[in-house]
Amino acid sequence: MTAFLGVEASATGRRWVGPGANQERLAEAIVQEAGLPAPLCRTLARLGVGPEEVIGYLSPTLRNLMPNPSGFRDMDAAAERLVAAAKMRQRVAVFADYDVDGGSSAALLTAWFRHYGVNITAYVPDRVDEGYGPNAPAMRGLAKCHDLIICVDCGTLSHEALAAVKGTDVIVLDHHQGGETHPPALAVVNPNRQDEDTPHTYLCAAGVVFLCLVACNRIVRGTGMAEVPLIPMLDLVALATVADVAPLRGFNRALVRQGLAVMSRRARPGLVALSDAARLTSAPTVYHLGFVFGPRINAGGRIGRGDLGVRLLSTQDMAEAEALAEKLSALNQERRDIETRVRLQAMEQAATRNPEAPLVWAAGPNWHPGVVGIVAARLKEATNRPAVVIGLEGGEGKGSGRSVTGIDLGSAIATCTREGLLLKGGGHSMAAGLTVAEDKIEAAMARLGALLKKQGAGARGPKDLLLDGVVYARGATVDLIGQLETAGPFGAGAPAPRFALPAQRITFAKRAGESHLRLTVTDDSGARLDAMCFLAFDSPLGPMLENHGGVRIHLAGQLEIDDWGGHRKPRLRLEDAAIAT
Repeated sequence: MTAFLGVEASATGRRWVGPGANQERLAEAIVQEAGLPAPLCRTLARLGVGPEEVIGYLSPTLRNLMPNPSGFRDMDAAAERLVAAAKMRQRVAVFADYDVDGGSSAALLTAWFRHYGVNITAYVPDRVDEGYGPNAPAMRGLAKCHDLIICVDCGTLSHEALAAVKGTDVIVLDHHQGGETHPPALAVVNPNRQDEDTPHTYLCAAGVVFLCLVACNRIVRGTGMAEVPLIPMLDLVALATVADVAPLRGFNRALVRQGLAVMSRRARPGLVALSDAARLTSAPTVYHLGFVFGPRINAGGRIGRGDLGVRLLSTQDMAEAEALAEKLSALNQERRDIETRVRLQAMEQAATRNPEAPLVWAAGPNWHPGVVGIVAARLKEATNRPAVVIGLEGGEGKGSGRSVTGIDLGSAIATCTREGLLLKGGGHSMAAGLTVAEDKIEAAMARLGALLKKQGAGARGPKDLLLDGVVYARGATVDLIGQLETAGPFGAGAPAPRFALPAQRITFAKRAGESHLRLTVTDDSGARLDAMCFLAFDSPLGPMLENHGGVRIHLAGQLEIDDWGGHRKPRLRLEDAAIAT
């Protein structure tokens, strides 16, 4: 296929790829059938939406897309046990992962049990001292004083830890890839169990918990107990779905769409305080959930106390919420500083290895385990290959990996664990964690790379930049952007529409902070459009735009609405550029 606008290598080294012939034909059919703007129709066509599906796709509803909770293995048993615990006001503990998904899942259960006068214990392990998932000492401790323990966003592979529990029921509500056998528990609800046949494998843990509460409400209706309103809880499900990079398709689209609407009402103290601490001036969007709220909540589990996120999302006290939000914002800034140091060292080390290898990896002493996952994501983005980053301490390495679309990192790490090359490991296709003896790192990474190569890792060149076509400055209106947003929410599995603005001239360019760049561009018609290029100077893109020399430049990015100062106007979130030839 010919490069779009002839751009074979952009400022960021990418080849631009426009809509294929099939996408163009489908887009034209949607235009004729639905009478919608061509940019929106191209977006729908790229997402695989046919003309007859447009109306339903643009208006996703929970009623139409929600799966039957009873279709999941062990779901009814889990729901019946939760209802019994609420009815008898038993002592309940939730063992949660230390990330946004775990915190949101714990907060959902906290709110549900609180409705029945049950104050549950939320336990979040320390990332450094305890690591990921249930551990035997913590589970034994919880079992001594609780009648029920619910593991959320973890537990599927925790056979030894769950076997340590005596005399207390354990339920697992998880989404991570399961093994050949299940841990000893009353119920293991997980769409990614090996014996599960549901198509809803894309759910995050909070989505699984939400469906479990739907099942609980069904049971409650026949008991005379008051039913818990679940729609107000969708803000938590939306937050977890986006922050955990779950694909925004099917039921997840409806969860996030409705959850954003709930969030805009500013009813949850923790999210209100987080919005205010981040100085948001408008209702949160998917971007804010993933890149503003998510990092702040995760900062507690990364370099602070793991329970800060759960406390923030569960509290009903505004003063407590404000204090927690400020604490998390400060920890997030500290996390950024640590991440920068580790990222520079990891990238320098990775550059010394074979650039054609199927796996990019780096390991270093005292690299904070709370940032290795973020650094792995940076390496993955820079190389378009799966990446693993490992922090070494005491002869052992704790690492985190991130993968690219189509390469299942979690299964490969699970294989290395079964083969004894890793002490512990697990996760899902796009993200996974591992623990490895320091003297086995080279062998483990070689084996992991070989497994990933069989899946096709390393066979791709630099990541292509996929574009949905061309727009012009005069057509980039607030109305058009609003229409494009109806095809959302956009995120993992459903990328936001990205367009090219051909042959623009830069009439204004000014740095914003150390790394960002503000621009104003115009075309031959005289139409102007503002643009913002975030982290422009972390790549060759910033210097090229700043020193443009008056030449015409093709620009590529996403259209968005700028609400600054209360005046809504269109803006391009600039991602790439190339000299127009």
